Formats: sequence, structure tokens, C-alpha cells
Amino acid sequence: GNPVPAACSKRYPEGIKWKFLEHKGPVFAPPYEPLPENVKFYYDGKVMKLSTKAEEVATFFAKMLDHEYTTKEIFRKNFFKDWRKEMTSEEKSTITNLSKCDFTHMSQYFKAQSEARKQMSKEEKQKIKEENERLLKEYGYCVMDNHKERIANFKIEPPGLFRGRGNHPKMGMLKRRIMPEDIIINCSKDSKIPPPPPGHKWKEVRHDNKVTWLVSWTENIQGSIKYIMLNPSSRIKGEKDWQKYETARRLKKCVDKIRNQYREDWKSKEMKVRQRAVALYFIDKLALRAGNEKEEGETADTVGCCSLRVEHIKLHPELDGQEYVVEFDFLGKDSIRYYNKVPVEKRVFKNLQLFMENKQPEDDLFDRLNTSILNKHLQDLMEGLTAKVFRTYNASITLQQQLKELTNPDDNIPAKILSYNRANRAVAILCNHQRAPPKTFEKSMMNLQSKIDAKKEQLADARRELKSAKADAKVRRDEKSKKTVESKKKAVQRIEEQLMKLEVQATDREENKQIALGTSKLNYLDPRISVAWCKKWGIPIEKIYNKTQREKFAWAIDMAEEDYEF
Repeated sequence: GNPVPAACSKRYPEGIKWKFLEHKGPVFAPPYEPLPENVKFYYDGKVMKLSTKAEEVATFFAKMLDHEYTTKEIFRKNFFKDWRKEMTSEEKSTITNLSKCDFTHMSQYFKAQSEARKQMSKEEKQKIKEENERLLKEYGYCVMDNHKERIANFKIEPPGLFRGRGNHPKMGMLKRRIMPEDIIINCSKDSKIPPPPPGHKWKEVRHDNKVTWLVSWTENIQGSIKYIMLNPSSRIKGEKDWQKYETARRLKKCVDKIRNQYREDWKSKEMKVRQRAVALYFIDKLALRAGNEKEEGETADTVGCCSLRVEHIKLHPELDGQEYVVEFDFLGKDSIRYYNKVPVEKRVFKNLQLFMENKQPEDDLFDRLNTSILNKHLQDLMEGLTAKVFRTYNASITLQQQLKELTNPDDNIPAKILSYNRANRAVAILCNHQRAPPKTFEKSMMNLQSKIDAKKEQLADARRELKSAKADAKVRRDEKSKKTVESKKKAVQRIEEQLMKLEVQATDREENKQIALGTSKLNYLDPRISVAWCKKWGIPIEKIYNKTQREKFAWAIDMAEEDYEF
């Protein structure tokens, strides 16, 4: 009966369909365990016993008590409103003010529990490990077309409070417990359909072999659809991945033609065409996301290229000795700030001046353009072309060029890996993949520095020993003292290499402290470039990809030759 939700676009590339799919369904979050009698909640200074439903929601807040979220006005307001919905009528009439609620006793109880978990004995840890392995064995695999495939996330998220990224208007709202009645199961007609937990039934069982998900449900906060999918290392995901990079390679063949076209379009008589051409220039040059239209007040105020407003850019005819500079400042995906000053071509600059004429700061910069107009145009330029393909193409081509420029054939392996990370960093900067410096950053840098200092002392000692061995050998002139000199020389070389390795590591960490390298490495860089580079310079692939990444890119590791050209 109900229409297929739009988000079922988790579809295969054309032509891939499975014939048989069987799995065990999801693992639900464990039921709520009420607090022990001695853990108290206070309202207005008095102990108050909460009903089970109200107590469960109160524990979500108590667990976050030390987090700055619980001090934010909007978080508190949303939480209190949703919490009251779970209370009995008596609780509602008593608890009218969040500031009078005292969760400290609960909070201390959860902290003590978390400490106890850290202090667990080996046997207890082993027991938990075995239980996790049992669940993985039973629920973590499916059978798809005669292949046993690993499932990515077979556990359903437990209930809790929504955090959101940035200043999300819905932060603090209650993420409800997902029940079997919310779940759509997808499997083949002739498979053994997973039974729902006793006393429950599934929302629906589907047999749709054109989609890649096994289980789906709608979460209550944003109304977005969540999926249980196959692991990135599965055959089908590998094929999708391979097709993604092949599409980007097809773009490489016609990108010059597309660039000439949009440059022509800057002069178009139609305002719509000009706006589209300038937006496309930004997507190509700056790897901006297209930016989807959203409901007002539903999500944090984040934008992409098509949804930029006048207030998000400033135009400088001249800045820092450069002409025609555009200064961007907006919140992109996941509320990550995009700030950049970019010199652009004179025509682009003049067009932007034109687009901003007689507009208010909150007006759309590209008022004749949206993502569907842009994507339709991209489809006309090349089949399968989207804004994301530009990101993938520009990221991969940047990595390839940077590796060519930065790799010094005479360098040792640690120095070559530093060059690789620098090339990867150039891509992460292009794609604006930022992160907050890790909390432990300063501490780990200090540890590394003390290792470097110790190594320098060790090197000084070794050099002194070598010097005196040489002096000794000059006097004695026998075989034994010659051998001593040789072994002392080797010791110096070994320590020099170890020191260099540590210094390279320190440089690498410092340069990466605010850049997230993983996102581009996993999603935007054709892995065959990295594999080919490793093969060419004799670098073990483990130095570039960890175990999970090697599983995901198994297809590329098998395929790539050392002369692979993206």
C-alpha cells in the first residue's frame, strides 16, 4: 500500500539486481533496566520516585549532565517538552521546572558504572567478547546470491536524546525506542523470512531486489529513513565503489569540454544560464557540495552551493595583493564552517556583483537555480554526472598530481609516507574535511617530543662512542678495532633512522591536527591510485590502509598495476 519512500534511492547502479537474499533481521536495543532503589532523583530538594517511562528518559539527561549540551537553552527546552510527554499525570503536575530537577545522584551512579566497566577482570571482558562474537555470527551475515556477505550495522540504535551537529533546532528531543512494528524487512520471497520477536510483528516484509538495504525504519526526529546495509567489504559495495570511480574517470575525458562550455555560459543572455555556470565553476574549482533544499526550521542552517545566500559571500576587487577575490563564510554539511578567500576570474566576479544587486543579505545568491535544475543540466553534459562526481574527480586527480610532485625516489619509507599524507591532506583541504584537534593532542605531542629528545641523547652517545672507536683503531690498527668501528657506525645509522622516523611522525601529526584525512581516503579517492603508488615504491599497503580499509578496497588491491593512471 504505502508509496515507496523517496530515500529508497539507496538503489543499485542500473543493471545490478540480486536474485536471492536471506538474513536474520536486526538486533534490537536491550530493554530498559530500572535504577536500583538507592539511586535517587530529587525535585525541588525532595526525593521523588519516577514511573519507569519517565525514569528512563531522565537517565538519558543524567548521562549527559557533564556535557555542555545540557546547558544549552534549546536542548533543555526540547528535552523537557518531550520528557513531560512520558510522565504520568501526577508527575506532570509536580515537575513543572527543569531547573528544580536534580540528576546528580543518577549521574554519579552512571559514572561509577562506567569506571567499573574499565576495571573488569580478563574473564568478564572475555565473556562480553564471546557474546558479541555470537551475535555477529548469528546476525552479522546474510546470504546474497550464493555468497555469504558481512552486514555493516545489524544493531539498532538504543533510545536517547538527539544531539545533532552545530546548533540544531531539534537538539534535546527524545529519540524513541525502535520497535519491530517500525521495521520493514527486505529479503527474497523464497528465503526464510526472519521471525519478529515474540508478541510482535514487522511493519512490512518487502521483496525488492533493486535496492541494497536489508532492513529499514523511519526515525522520529527528522523523519529520515535509516537502513541496515551490507558491509563496505561486500562484493556489491565493491562494485558500486568501482562504478563510482569509473564515472569520475569518464568525467576526466570530457571535463575540458564542460569547462569551456560553462565559461561561455558566463556571457549568456539568460540570467538562469549565467547563475548555473557560476555555480558549476564553484563546484568544479572548490569541490563545493550542491546543497539540497530543506524545510525551514527542520535542521541546522547549513547550505551548499545552490543554496548560498548573499550574506555568505563578500566581494573584494582587490585583497592581499590579489584581484577579484571572493570571501566565502557559511556552514556546510554537518555544520562545519567553510571559510575561504579565493581569487576568481573577472567574469565570475562581475556576474556575482550582478547576482547580488538589489538583494537583502538573506536573499538567495542563485535565485534562478536549485539542485534539480543543476543536476538535470549535469545529466545532459554527461550520463551519470552529479556534483559529487566533480568532488570525486577533483579529489582523485589532486591526489595523483600531488603524489607525482611530492614523492622523492631517494626518500626512505617513513619520508615517502609523509609525502603520501601531505598529498591526502591537499585533498582533505580541497574538500573542507575538518575536525577539532583530538582532546589528547597536546599530551600525545608531548610524549612524542620526549621520545625525540631521548633519541637525540642516544644519538649523541652513539656518535661519541664511534669517535673514540675510530681514535682507538688509528692507534691499534688491528682487525678487531676495525670491526668495532663498523658496528658503531651501523648503530649510529640505525639511531639516525629511528630519530628521523619520530620527527616525521611529529610533523605529520602537527600538520594533521585539524584535518580529517579519513573521509576523502574512504569516499573520494580512487583507491587504485594509492595501491599503484605503494606498488611502485615498494611500500607495504598496510602503511596506507588499515585492515577495515583493505577489506573495503579489496577489489582495487587486486586490480591495480603500478602504472595505473586515474
